[in-house]
Amino acid sequence: MASESAASSTFKKIQIQRDDTTFDAYVIGKEEAPGIVVLQEWWGVDFEIKNHAQKISQFDTGYKALIPDLYRGKVGLDVAEAQHLMDGLDWQGAVKDIQASVNWLKANGSQKVGVTGYCMGGALAIASSVLVPGVDAVVAFYGVPSPELADPVHAKAPVQAHFGELDNIVGFSDVKTGKALEEKLKASGVPHEVHIYPGVAHAFMNKSPEGVQRRKNMGLADEDDVAVELAWTRFRNWMSRFLSI
Repeated sequence: MASESAASSTFKKIQIQRDDTTFDAYVIGKEEAPGIVVLQEWWGVDFEIKNHAQKISQFDTGYKALIPDLYRGKVGLDVAEAQHLMDGLDWQGAVKDIQASVNWLKANGSQKVGVTGYCMGGALAIASSVLVPGVDAVVAFYGVPSPELADPVHAKAPVQAHFGELDNIVGFSDVKTGKALEEKLKASGVPHEVHIYPGVAHAFMNKSPEGVQRRKNMGLADEDDVAVELAWTRFRNWMSRFLSI
């Protein structure tokens, strides 16, 4: 597919070491720029997450965006496969991958590093604000970690979170869960923002033709360019505020 090959051609594939294992990661952007770890949806490292990382790398004065491959090369092509892959994820191991990614960016020219993610990656981004030292800012899209993995009341990095009003994934990314997250972040004392977007559902940031079609296939037929642009503007302001040197 066109968008996949276009996005892939500008990424540099690297290997990152953690514990006694290595994993692939994909890097794009300016060498000495602030870093942003970009965490995949339940699909895996596919065209959509690469589109997001490519866009992020070009914001403002530029960022170095890094996508760790949490699934070790596997990609879900339909909902059942994606669910199977996410169910099989070692969440504690994924947090270690994020830690190793943050460390790699800081060792390779990024003085400050943020973490962002979508769906499964959004939950992991919030978890990183609790569990990963060295994270300077977090922006999470429609995902909250289980309390067993990470309780946001213990967040140590600033967190901005985005949710769709019509998101019906109860306990993970519905409005009630988003508002409960806001209360926990208030208690944590870190700078935080929680935004709810009227009239949109889960995965509303996915704007590629393939991503829009996939949402429609899942019954998520909403499209709202205004909400997407507003969320990106808020993302840019947050990362600029906390990652500028």
